[in-house]
Amino acid sequence: MEPISIATKSDGEWSIVHKCVGCGQLRTNRIAGDDDELVLLALALRPISAPAFPLDQFPQMRQRGFEPRY
Repeated sequence: MEPISIATKSDGEWSIVHKCVGCGQLRTNRIAGDDDELVLLALALRPISAPAFPLDQFPQMRQRGFEPRY
């Protein structure tokens, strides 16, 4: 199992999302009191620091008329 993301509940509780490297199944585990906060923060920020889509393509997309919906 590889940690891939952080999930949060409406009450603010954090869970670590793990993905099985063999079959791809996803599981969540609540964070524990002895989990490293810096590692959890890095995991939570991973989508921002390494997005799953190419940010450098946005200018070209806008030139072709694509406008994001907010």
